[in-house]
Amino acid sequence: MTDHASTALSEAERQRALDALHIVGSLPEPAYDDIVKVAAAVCGTPMALVTLIDRDRQWFKARTGLDGSQTDRDVAVCDHAIREPSQLLEVGDLSQDARFADNPVLKEIGARFYAGMPLVTGSGAAVGSVCVVDLAPRSLTPVQREALQALARLTMNLMEARSREREQEVVALLEQTVAAEPVGSDATTAGTQYTIVILELQDLAALAEQLGERGLDRQLQQLDAALERCLQTERGDSINRVTGSGEFIAVLGSDQADATLHALQGVADEAAARLGRPLLLGAATGSRDENTTAVFVRADQALAIAKDARS
Repeated sequence: MTDHASTALSEAERQRALDALHIVGSLPEPAYDDIVKVAAAVCGTPMALVTLIDRDRQWFKARTGLDGSQTDRDVAVCDHAIREPSQLLEVGDLSQDARFADNPVLKEIGARFYAGMPLVTGSGAAVGSVCVVDLAPRSLTPVQREALQALARLTMNLMEARSREREQEVVALLEQTVAAEPVGSDATTAGTQYTIVILELQDLAALAEQLGERGLDRQLQQLDAALERCLQTERGDSINRVTGSGEFIAVLGSDQADATLHALQGVADEAAARLGRPLLLGAATGSRDENTTAVFVRADQALAIAKDARS
């Protein structure tokens, strides 16, 4: 295998680790806002960010001193930081570094100094960074470097704790719905097979900014109702939304679910056109004697493929 292929595989694994967190595009959370405030205060910089490096963009989970919610990945200094997951990247003068001297985004905001510590998952994947930016060349003190490293560890702990909470909610939901026996004339066939469908509305944070909290909540309630109308309750179908997210999980009480999947996709396409944000779908079929989590993982992988296809 060539070095290039090895790098590509590593990037695919890194992206899967980021997707598994289900955090890109998520709603603002006070804990992350506090982290960037502390980072800016400790390092004495006007700007600080929690960034996540997605397929073709850098998205900001939290920021202070900077407008906007994302940049293209190819102009992101944090994309360079994640290439050395265990090391803090510090650039004393961005204008004197060949990698960044002609960077249009850095010129636009007047950035001259950068320091970023990668966010590294328990599996070793670097998914983003906690970084600080200044308008003048400078360097951090050893104490400031240690503080930035500590904040990155804290941020990653928060992200992984949030991911575990989601997983626990999903497991409880699936155990409850898959265990329920469907009723009706096709109960024998439906009882042995089922389909899990994940629908995820992308860039929820941008929608919240556009529509407001109440407006977004109304849209999500309408979407939930429209998706539910696609289901066949007599077959044991059900759908639930994961708390505080734009993620819907449907359990269809049969593997003969093509018509329902088509209807769900129609609702997703209509919602995407109305809201201006993709509503992506991933599905997988399994039997009731199979581990439910394994079926869900396959559906989640199908959702990741849908994300790859739109990037």
